[in-house]
Amino acid sequence: MPTISINGKSQIVPEGITVIQACEIADIEIPRFCYHERLAIAGNCRMCLVEVAGGPPKPVASCAMNVTEGMQIFTDTPMVKKAREGVMEFLLANHPLDCPICDQGGECDLQDQAYQYGKGKSDYHEHKRAVKDKNMGVLIKTQMTRCIHCTRCVRFVEDIAGTCEIGAVGRGENMEITSYLEKNIKSELSGNVIDLCPVGALTSKPYAFKARSWELKKTNSIDVMDALGSNIRIDSRGIEVMRILPIINEEINEEWLSDKARFCYDGLKYQRLDNAYLKENNKLTKTTYQQVIKEIANKIKNLKSDEIAGLSGQLASVEDIFALKSLLEKLGSKNFDCRLQNQKLSNKNPASYLFNSTISGIDNADLILLVGVNPRKDAPVLNARIRKRYLSRDCQIFSVGLGNNPDLTYPYQNLGNDLITLKQIAEGKHQICDQLKSAKKPMLIIGNDAVSGDNGEMLQHFCQMIAHKFNFIQNDFNGYNFLAQNSGLINGLELGFDQTTTQEILDKCENNKIKLLFLLEVDDNIDFDKLKDVFVVYIGSHGDKGASNAGAIIPATAFSEKEAFYINIEGRVQSTRRAVFAPQNAQEDWQIFLDLAREIECDLGFKDHLEIRQKIIINFPNLAKIDQANPRLMANDNLSNPSNFVNQLIAVKDYDFYLTNAITRASRTLNKCSTDNKNN
Repeated sequence: MPTISINGKSQIVPEGITVIQACEIADIEIPRFCYHERLAIAGNCRMCLVEVAGGPPKPVASCAMNVTEGMQIFTDTPMVKKAREGVMEFLLANHPLDCPICDQGGECDLQDQAYQYGKGKSDYHEHKRAVKDKNMGVLIKTQMTRCIHCTRCVRFVEDIAGTCEIGAVGRGENMEITSYLEKNIKSELSGNVIDLCPVGALTSKPYAFKARSWELKKTNSIDVMDALGSNIRIDSRGIEVMRILPIINEEINEEWLSDKARFCYDGLKYQRLDNAYLKENNKLTKTTYQQVIKEIANKIKNLKSDEIAGLSGQLASVEDIFALKSLLEKLGSKNFDCRLQNQKLSNKNPASYLFNSTISGIDNADLILLVGVNPRKDAPVLNARIRKRYLSRDCQIFSVGLGNNPDLTYPYQNLGNDLITLKQIAEGKHQICDQLKSAKKPMLIIGNDAVSGDNGEMLQHFCQMIAHKFNFIQNDFNGYNFLAQNSGLINGLELGFDQTTTQEILDKCENNKIKLLFLLEVDDNIDFDKLKDVFVVYIGSHGDKGASNAGAIIPATAFSEKEAFYINIEGRVQSTRRAVFAPQNAQEDWQIFLDLAREIECDLGFKDHLEIRQKIIINFPNLAKIDQANPRLMANDNLSNPSNFVNQLIAVKDYDFYLTNAITRASRTLNKCSTDNKNN
């Protein structure tokens, strides 16, 4: 490693890094606008100028120069100070005096650096230029007169998002950043350009003129809109969530966030359930929480154990599912499930429903085989990580069962859509077998739709054969992965909430064998028509499909209003934090089941939130590993070729990315995104 000198102090730095990175290692701040550690180097703002002894007779851009042995760097000389003041003067020459009305105020890099590195006055007296604002869709508000042409947004959309929808037109003073043909940006990660923009040129349209950053209470939490478990910060004022921003976590979401996670927050205040309801004369009537608990308890007392069932949905937390399971087991019922789409997954084989390579393991993969999965929709941030790995030119990507070749933002070879393709690979008779054999860190990613069909078990069987045959499973690396669409499925499977299939429960409901059904945050993916003759108890936060089919409704808290465990695709246990208080009369889900148990004189073994967490950890020791990836080993059992093979199509179902759960469907912003996406 080279030894260099920074401001007269010796420093040993890694080989091949840039001067600006070396200064960061030495805890020396270098101003910058265009440079970002996750984007390609542009070197066009010139704010990061430093002096290099024995080098050029003028300051050099530290972001674009690599360190060399013996290099002497100076960051605080009069020449550097004068150069930075000159650059800042140029940057401010056309920048409008919008600070009092700019949404970037208080979080603006240009504001901060003009104060610290500018000279406080300008020699320019010419008229400032004005640039017409551009239409970039529902989410991004533009004020392009403020743009300083750092091109961070261009590089993000091209390199990270992979959609190439923003670029520069014109030259010199006439240069403008714009979306091509003035079309809306279609990327599921477009909101990240708001965070990247160092000035107020690109800001959040839904958040525009709503609040100032110093007015907001900031709460660290996690996202539950998909199963990735992205780390987020919830900014709130009073009882309202004002915005959601990403938190850097290198192992999960780096510093990116999907648009669904970033802009779902307005759905937290619309269509909320804030009172309990009972159905009387085929009409829901408002009642008290105590009354609805008594009514449900009376019905339970008059039913046999096998006439009671429960289903959990995609927003249900670990504590909520555990409480419902504890209640049903105390009542003697085994009718409960979390696999609403009849996924052929089981608690007995945890490796079959987890992302065992870990998310960061993608960075080491040299071959990826996608089976019945569209990661761009199921987990956009994870898909960006796959694209980053592809751009390293060290990874080949193949797919089976991706239908009509959807755009995943990176090229891949589609091997077909039939189950027989996997059978041929498992038997070593396919053309890609040689590439699988030579791969050092191969990864297999199976999607939700692939395991939900009638051929789900056989598909997994062939995938496990492939994993064992072609070295996907190694001592320090398990390349067998399942990409869940929501954490509710993983929460339920980890807790063993899969005793009876959802289809069997629904059939029993239709045949009047089940007379009372708990729906815990269940608003989609089941046939509600089969519940016409069943007393449905809906427990959830929003008045969605589940509530409209209920005989009793109990309002519950949303993820932003409680402290609860959620398990991500890696088996990593993370906790949400309460950012705001829930609406009047809404209770935490586990508390509802606890109160119901008390009403029927049933002891669940816990009395408060601390005790329920302790009991969960006692019963499921794996969940004691908080914030640690928890991959599992794949069993090598019964892997002979099935004799009853029937070739079938592996079909990936298309769905609306923006409207996947009750919160997103209540969001006006995401409904606009959905409409806008369909129209374009």
